[in-house]
Amino acid sequence: MPAPDLTPALEGSLVRLRGLRAGDWEEMFAVASDPLIWELHPEPTRYQAPVFRKFFDSGLASGSALTILERHSGRIIGSSRYYGLDPARSEIEIGWSFLCRACWGGTYNREVKQLMLQHAFGFVDTVVFWVGEHNLRSRRAMQKLGAVLREGIHERWGVRHVIYEIRRQQTPAG
Repeated sequence: MPAPDLTPALEGSLVRLRGLRAGDWEEMFAVASDPLIWELHPEPTRYQAPVFRKFFDSGLASGSALTILERHSGRIIGSSRYYGLDPARSEIEIGWSFLCRACWGGTYNREVKQLMLQHAFGFVDTVVFWVGEHNLRSRRAMQKLGAVLREGIHERWGVRHVIYEIRRQQTPAG
């Protein structure tokens, strides 16, 4: 089986997703420079240029980061990525997601995640979401999607997380 496309072009009624490009830096940082986006995040200083630069560059290097564009205006409104494809477990992670505050409230996030889930279920059975243990905003978003909380607290890169999952046979909340 060929390797799955981890930077697909996906389109919904509100958003378009495409692979992250080096030329996205300026417009994406303009979105990410809002401190409120990161206030509940395990890395709350990501709104600062040097910190966001590491995040952005790691996304480029990953080969699996996506730029989220508002469909009608074409402007960048955020980013997400796939991570940790595990063919043996038929599992992949969706994470590293953020949206401009004007797109908060669930509608945009739900569409982004549904597009990414639909694509991922073409090559895995389970999608997981690692969420900072105290990131209540993201935890609520996972619950709205119908994701199921796995048992326990999991540590990665020195940060405590909870893990949510959605299996192929589940129907995410619409």
